[in-house]
Amino acid sequence: MSSRAALLAAAIVAALPVAIVGTPARPAAAAVVHRVLFDNSKAETAGNADWIVSTSMPDPLAQNANPTTERSWTGAISAWGVALQRTGRYSLKTLPAGNTITYGGGGALDLSQFDTFVLPEPNSPLSAAEKTAIMRFVQNGGGFFLVVDHTGSDRNNDGWDSVRIANDLFSNNGVDNTDPFGISVDVNNVNTDDPRAANVPGNPVLHGPFGTVTGSIIRSGSTQTLRPANNSSVRGLVYRTGYSGNTGAFFSTSTFGSGRVAVWGDSSPVDDGTGQSGNTLYDGWNDPAGTNAALALNATEWLSGDGGTEEPGPGCTAAQLLGNPGFESGATVWSATSGVVTSSTQQPAHGGSWKAWLNGYGTAHTDTLRQTVTVPAGCASATLTFWLHIDTAETGTTVWDRLTLTANGTTVASYSNVDAASGYRQRTVDLTGYAGQSVTLLFTGVEGSRLQTSFVVDDAALNVR
Repeated sequence: MSSRAALLAAAIVAALPVAIVGTPARPAAAAVVHRVLFDNSKAETAGNADWIVSTSMPDPLAQNANPTTERSWTGAISAWGVALQRTGRYSLKTLPAGNTITYGGGGALDLSQFDTFVLPEPNSPLSAAEKTAIMRFVQNGGGFFLVVDHTGSDRNNDGWDSVRIANDLFSNNGVDNTDPFGISVDVNNVNTDDPRAANVPGNPVLHGPFGTVTGSIIRSGSTQTLRPANNSSVRGLVYRTGYSGNTGAFFSTSTFGSGRVAVWGDSSPVDDGTGQSGNTLYDGWNDPAGTNAALALNATEWLSGDGGTEEPGPGCTAAQLLGNPGFESGATVWSATSGVVTSSTQQPAHGGSWKAWLNGYGTAHTDTLRQTVTVPAGCASATLTFWLHIDTAETGTTVWDRLTLTANGTTVASYSNVDAASGYRQRTVDLTGYAGQSVTLLFTGVEGSRLQTSFVVDDAALNVR
């Protein structure tokens, strides 16, 4: 833990306008609501698994109607659900245990009522009727997001792990049993790896509204073999180290009929480390070795029928808008409290040598960091990302020190000493609602008079398409 008391006499840093923003609510008339159904009918909470967005089913809003963090809902993939909910463009439901996956059979939880179906590491086999329902759903325009794990990950000891369940769906579904997606899940267990993203400029999953994907993580997972001869649309987007082409794919996409498919080889990347008491979980969602949140959210957007083109919106030139985004030119372009933009080694940068270090004094203190940018009117998406490290000497669950992020005066994100963790975590904010506006992005760190909390920001980007 680093204190800044000795740095109070640091050289004054030149100030220019700065700012950084969070997720604004879009006007209701302009909102596009994507309907997503998360499955919990296939033993997704068996053993230590907890692959649910909320314990409130089918509607997570019954637990908290205005979620702000992954802890607002209870479940190991609650961060995924909350991030979608906070955009104002998603309606989420869960298919509870004891239910059957159906398509065209009627009812509020029938797949025909949704744009995307998420099957997060199933541990019980799909019935013949359920496999047919999923295939018909995709064939008729639905998005299917399948998350698997390593071979042998049979959490309920019924003889079926997610690898076997996936390959059974691909080869014995009653609609097309001839490798319809061009994907098969490898029967393997890769213990640890940090797969990297393929070079596919403009791909809406790798370069989408929730940020740019650079890679993912494997913490006991599997890979995939791709067969473009069976489906020419199949594409590997993230690969295990040392692999490319048709082998070693870790995240792949495909199409079938009018629908879209995404397959991810490990549940660890979507695990946010929080969930029901008694489960052993892993925080892969925030693991700095991968950009897992951006990958999950971009893929959900693409599967749901948005972000479907690899071209920018009409009249928009794809670009990164922030000036001096990594602070390597000191305080140039940014306006900040004296000493905030620094190359001090007491808090390491995420990249390079410079970063913005707010607070960390252990006394009552307020720091600010600001930049103003103009978001072009013709862009289909505008996404702010930044890396944040929170270091604190505080203990317990009481909020003593806070960092808020506002856009034109509206609070769009908030973090505190309670959110402290080792290393940097990438944060993502959808700014699409600010298209055509000049936006002032402002970080404000307020520290109490008790113990120090440092909020360190680095490598920000505001990408438009």
